[in-house]
Amino acid sequence: MLVSIIIPAYNEKNHIIEIINNIIEKVNYKTQIIVVDDFSDDGTTEILKVKLASKIDEIVYHKKNLGKGAAIKSSLPFIKGDVVAIQDADLEYDPIDLNNLISLIVEGKTNVAYGSRVLGKLRYTNKNFISKFRILGNHMLTTLSNLLNNQNLTDAHTCYKVFKVNIFRKLKLKENDFAFCPEVTTKISLLNEKIIELPINYNGRSVAEGKKIRAYDSIRAIFTLLKYRFSKFN
Repeated sequence: MLVSIIIPAYNEKNHIIEIINNIIEKVNYKTQIIVVDDFSDDGTTEILKVKLASKIDEIVYHKKNLGKGAAIKSSLPFIKGDVVAIQDADLEYDPIDLNNLISLIVEGKTNVAYGSRVLGKLRYTNKNFISKFRILGNHMLTTLSNLLNNQNLTDAHTCYKVFKVNIFRKLKLKENDFAFCPEVTTKISLLNEKIIELPINYNGRSVAEGKKIRAYDSIRAIFTLLKYRFSKFN
């Protein structure tokens, strides 16, 4: 069983080496690591070329900054795995949690699995950097997503999304930015696929530390949910 792990990366020079090493050390499945460098200008590109090229199966370089969704779309021609997982390049998500999510698909329990940051008891390891506003916003967006998509999720906008490859290829992704998240959940639902969640660890970081999602992205998420829920998808 080969797992293709897609890693969009933008200005992650302080984290990219550690996250690649963590994946290699912690994920128990055979992996294909695909990194998409979204036109970084902080030295990430040089680290990928000089220090990590031998550890990564595919590196894609954008010629301009396009966004997380665009980075994921750029990975599509290179995917060889039976399972596809999305991993952020920062250290907010611990790759050890991917094992249980991948297992759900390998064992045939679901075609799509999400890692929930809020399932059961909160498992934030760095609460100082998770504002009440952000937690509330995520809850509201997830509630709206559930109402529109007939799911029962606790964390629709988590990074950790794992798919059976044939399902992932059916999504025909369009969004270039963080609107990728609501687009994916809505399209999965329109395919009548039920998403199973498992709890994961989460070490949130602040904007000062490089957190890239903004309040604007929440507004975009609402419009994206409505756009794909009430438009024809095939």
